[in-house]
Amino acid sequence: MGHLVKILTGRKGGGSLTHQVDVRVRFCETDMAGHVNNTSYFIYLEEARGNFFRDHFPEHLDSVGRFILASTKCDYVSQGYFGQQLAIQSWITNIGNKSFRFNHHIHDRETGKIIAEAEATIVHFNYEKQKSEPIPDELRALLEQHLAFN
Repeated sequence: MGHLVKILTGRKGGGSLTHQVDVRVRFCETDMAGHVNNTSYFIYLEEARGNFFRDHFPEHLDSVGRFILASTKCDYVSQGYFGQQLAIQSWITNIGNKSFRFNHHIHDRETGKIIAEAEATIVHFNYEKQKSEPIPDELRALLEQHLAFN
């Protein structure tokens, strides 16, 4: 975990390339085995991406309504439990013509232990035309400010 932070904060110009959201695991997010249900992680990841857009994109860009989730995956490294405080770190690893990719780490806030690793491909989408479109320059410039490499 510490290695990840060093890579993503060691960029020329300073500042962190990661965005972090904290969540406390609620009882309803666990299953009969007592650990976080696999579907709950996707809710955490969605919250992290939504907060990323809210925190880094000006409201006039209406970024939430311009992007659509095309693909996502999550690798479960260890178990999370009710009441545990988790942190979701998100960063951008690739920007294409019409899409970009988020990578995420979910870890225990207290110990730093990795709970899950995930990625999501986001597409710039025109809902009226029902098709993908190139990412506008203004949005691309904002995304590039958070571009890191794995």
